[in-house]
Amino acid sequence: MSPRWSRFLSHINRVSNLQRNNNSEFVKRDVSVLSFRNYAKVAAVVEPNVKFDTHKPEVNLNKMFWSKPCSLALATDSPYRIDDPQYEGMKRFILKLMLFYSKQSQFIRWANVLYRRVIHQVDGPAIYDVFSLEKTFKTTFSLLVLHMWLCLRRLKEEGNEGVELGQYIYEIYNHDLELRVSKAGVNLLLTKWMKELERIFYGNIVAYDAAIGKQDDMQNVIWRNVFSDDGTSKPSEAALLPVQAMTRYIRREASCLSLTDKEAILSGNFMFTPLESTGVDTVKK
Repeated sequence: MSPRWSRFLSHINRVSNLQRNNNSEFVKRDVSVLSFRNYAKVAAVVEPNVKFDTHKPEVNLNKMFWSKPCSLALATDSPYRIDDPQYEGMKRFILKLMLFYSKQSQFIRWANVLYRRVIHQVDGPAIYDVFSLEKTFKTTFSLLVLHMWLCLRRLKEEGNEGVELGQYIYEIYNHDLELRVSKAGVNLLLTKWMKELERIFYGNIVAYDAAIGKQDDMQNVIWRNVFSDDGTSKPSEAALLPVQAMTRYIRREASCLSLTDKEAILSGNFMFTPLESTGVDTVKK
């Protein structure tokens, strides 16, 4: 993953130079051969690095994510539930004529809710605090892909219906990702960068699918895709603890999602295990 990340981040750096120097010849070059040495400049542009707050309670990663997997479905009275409105009479008739209750409209609503669950987990500070990650474009993108994989993997268990809904979610994710890249001030060659990110996305998905049943393999894949900046295949001793904890978290979330019923999965009425209360390894409903 690291060489591809290097090429992508190099594109952003070189375009910044292009915008400053107005060098039109750069546009004609094949950007796929460029290289870049670190993520610092891009992370600073896309979103500020979030330093670990030393005043927060210490997280004991050794004790986290060992509990028995359970359903992530929201209770019927949960304030986080988002259900389709049930209209009656003339209003319902008009909405039917407007195809509000069509399969496509329903899938669009469900996909939006599902993706909101993903970004709620990824954009919040808790996941970065717990796993000692800096909030850079690279880590946020990696976590987006990881949680998208969890959702798409679970949806596949529901057959064609789940696969079709997964496509709607991917389209929403792709649009959101384009907006995130554009916020960096990147306008030129955006299509090429999105294609590069798409290749990384599918490469990571394949790697997670292959590694999910093997603890060590999953740990190494998570290290390379989320934590590593230098392309090493295995975590260093200093980074081992948060990588092991994230591996347990991901494997547990995959099991929890499998235990979550179809209705909750398709409608998005579930929540990933909350990380705000560190040390509490239960799901708040």
